[in-house]
Amino acid sequence: MSNNNKKVWLITGSSTGFGRSLAEAVLAHGDSLVATARKPEQLNELINKYPESAKAVRLDVTNQLEVKAAVDDTLEAFGRIDVLVNNAGYGLIGALEEVSDEQIRRNFETNLFGAINTIRAVLPIMRQQKSGHILNMSAIAGFSNELGFSIYGGAKFALEGVSEAVYGEVAPLGIKVTIVEPGPFRTDFIGRSLDRAETSIDDYQKTVGKFLQFLDKIEGSQPGDPDKAAQALIQVVNSKNPPLRLVLGKYAYNKFRKKIKSLTAELDVWEQIAANTDFETAKANS
Repeated sequence: MSNNNKKVWLITGSSTGFGRSLAEAVLAHGDSLVATARKPEQLNELINKYPESAKAVRLDVTNQLEVKAAVDDTLEAFGRIDVLVNNAGYGLIGALEEVSDEQIRRNFETNLFGAINTIRAVLPIMRQQKSGHILNMSAIAGFSNELGFSIYGGAKFALEGVSEAVYGEVAPLGIKVTIVEPGPFRTDFIGRSLDRAETSIDDYQKTVGKFLQFLDKIEGSQPGDPDKAAQALIQVVNSKNPPLRLVLGKYAYNKFRKKIKSLTAELDVWEQIAANTDFETAKANS
C-alpha cells in the first residue's frame, strides 16, 4: 500500500471488544491509528507492535477537553484524520422504572453526548480536508429496541437520528457517515460493558427479566465474530458508495427486516385515518 492510500483512523474505546479488533485490523491493513481508551496502558502491546503507525491516547469521551486533546494529538502525529470511529460506549439493562437517574444520565453522556463531542471536534478538520468518514457504532437496539434497553437503545436511537441528519449536512463537503448496527457479537458487552439496574421489580420479570436471561445464556457464545466485523468496516471505509446503515450479523438482519415489515403493515392499516388529518386545501394541492 502506498503512503497516498493510507488512512488515518481515530478510534474511541479501543482497549477491548469491537474497538480492539478494529484497531488491530486497521494496523494490519497498513493504515495509521490513534487508539483511545480511558486506560491507554491497556494498548501498550498493540502500540509496541506498530510503533511507527500507532499511538495510544487517553480519552474519556464525556470530557470535552480530552476529546480536543485526542484530536490535536492525532493531527500532530499524522497530520490528518480520515476516519473517526465512535466506538466508546456501554450497555444498561433494566426496565425504565428500575434504572436510577444517575444511570440514565451517565449512559446518555457516554453513548450519545460522547459521540456528539467527537463528531463536533473532527468536523472542522474533515471540512478543511474536504474528505473524511465517520462511523458511529450503534446497535440493532438502536433500530429495533429490546425490552430492558429503554435507556441504552434510546441513546442509540438518538445517535442514529443525529447521524441521519449529519449524513445529509456533510455529504456535499466530501464527508461520509455510516451507522453500524451489530447484533450480539462475542465481545465483553454482556459482561464488563453491561450496567444493570440498581433495583429489581417483580412485575418486570416476564419481560425485562426474560431478555436478561437470554443475554446471560448467550454470554461467551454470541454468533458474531468481531474480527470479521472489523474487516467489514474496513471495506465500508474503502468503498466509493458506503451505506448510511451497516447491519452486522444474521440476528441483526432478521430483527431489522422484521421491524420494517411490522412498520409497513401498521402504516397500511392506519393510512386512511392518519393521512386524512391535513387541511382540505392541503389535500387538494397534494
